[in-house]
Amino acid sequence: MKIINCPLNGPRNAQEFVHGGEFVAMPDPHRTSDSDWAGFVFLENNTAGVVREWWCHVPTAYWFIAERDTIKDEFIRTFDPSEIFRERVEFTRPEATKS
Repeated sequence: MKIINCPLNGPRNAQEFVHGGEFVAMPDPHRTSDSDWAGFVFLENNTAGVVREWWCHVPTAYWFIAERDTIKDEFIRTFDPSEIFRERVEFTRPEATKS
């Protein structure tokens, strides 16, 4: 049985988790092109070696970041996203142009 160390709930069975994709820096949603934004949302690098990834503990809906060696399929460490994200990102719609 594979165990993943959840930063919120401690060591848990791997079947309680889902992979959320690679962690990559988010481009500015107001300044990036549609093509670059689509690449950020839908494409992955599929890097061999140590990567950062989003994981979710499904029973608690808790999202966290894991550093994982994709070659050995071993978790190096898991941590709360607040270690990286210090401020909330607000998504606002641009004002509609008035005719």
